[in-house]
Amino acid sequence: MTHTIDSAVIGAGIIGCAVAAALSDAGRQVTVFDRTGICDETSAGNAAAFAFSDVLPLAQKGMVRNLPRWLSDPLGPLSIPPAYLPQLLPWLWRFWRAGSSRHREASLAAQVSLMRLAESEWMALLDRSGTRAMLREDGSLELYESESEFEASLAGWGERERFGIEFRHVAGDELAALQPGLSPRFVKGTFVPGWKTVSDPQILGKAVFAHAQRGGAIFEKRTVERIDADSRGGARIRFTDGEEVACRKLVVAAGAWSHRLTAMMGDRIPLETERGYNTTLPADAFDVRRQLIFSGHGFVITPLETGLRVGGAVELAGLERAPDYRRARAMLQKAASFLPGLRTEGGREWMGYRPSLPDSLPVIGCSTASRDIVYAFGHGHLGLTQSAATGRLVRDLVLGQAAPIDLSPFSAQRF
Repeated sequence: MTHTIDSAVIGAGIIGCAVAAALSDAGRQVTVFDRTGICDETSAGNAAAFAFSDVLPLAQKGMVRNLPRWLSDPLGPLSIPPAYLPQLLPWLWRFWRAGSSRHREASLAAQVSLMRLAESEWMALLDRSGTRAMLREDGSLELYESESEFEASLAGWGERERFGIEFRHVAGDELAALQPGLSPRFVKGTFVPGWKTVSDPQILGKAVFAHAQRGGAIFEKRTVERIDADSRGGARIRFTDGEEVACRKLVVAAGAWSHRLTAMMGDRIPLETERGYNTTLPADAFDVRRQLIFSGHGFVITPLETGLRVGGAVELAGLERAPDYRRARAMLQKAASFLPGLRTEGGREWMGYRPSLPDSLPVIGCSTASRDIVYAFGHGHLGLTQSAATGRLVRDLVLGQAAPIDLSPFSAQRF
């Protein structure tokens, strides 16, 4: 017999955990379903940043202009396997359109509103979950190898300045003081004092879910096969073992796999997979003072409590293709030239699936089939950053309360 539960969340990444915490704090009985474990997949290997100032849509960051140059290097910042390109073309078309002035400005305004909420909600969640000690407020340092590269960045910094984001450009002794031992090839940098990181993203995610568990949340390791809206309200979930559960409210937060579930609700969402790679070195591999951002090369270096993480880049290659760890090794080789003396031995390689939408905005809203089914996915590089805000917004949707920001830019029906 099918049993009924109150609120179900499909996906135990950082988005699902933040949703579970928000609903649990609001008094809902929450069950989270995932095929692996709590923050065991993409949320385990991210760059550990609370990137609240990273408001520029990707289509605005020069990616379209740089596509030909980047695609000529199979191990560069962006890679598309030739065999996958025909499948990817509709997404790339939408991405190109998102770079138009009208679309870009709308995405920027929506991203700013979400980021402002994200910062306040994360600070509150850190306090409620007892994880404030995991927060690091060392700022970030973005680095440029030439005056022309620096000049090309100024338009983006000007747009951030419009929204009150603090930064300062640095060079010479100040640059060297912010990161000792940096290669002299870097002539300038931009320091963002409000940028934050965490000591380890997976440990933080598990701690957030532990907070939800203290409020009664439950985790079940199960693989979802199908979801259906119930004509009498709520939803039904069928698992691969043939069992079913009914739920009064259902949240789809399954990351890069979410569009496979939303299609069952009639919502065909152009979700693509940005496969990211990294290598986590021993913590003493180099004395990195804060997150270093090499935007011209598409990767960052983050000092964690559990190691030194070198990673990033984008491989648009879907969910089925085998990992190409040469990409992680190429970033590590560059890192060794950027930080002379970096010890590259003893690292752990990793690949994760970032769920990405063409306009750089997530989907946060109700399904076409039922207001009892809520979507929360598609955050791209910003899942950790925006997870607490997403949890708050999902809570408001589930409880039927007014949201603190306009949710229409995040609707599943916008495409």
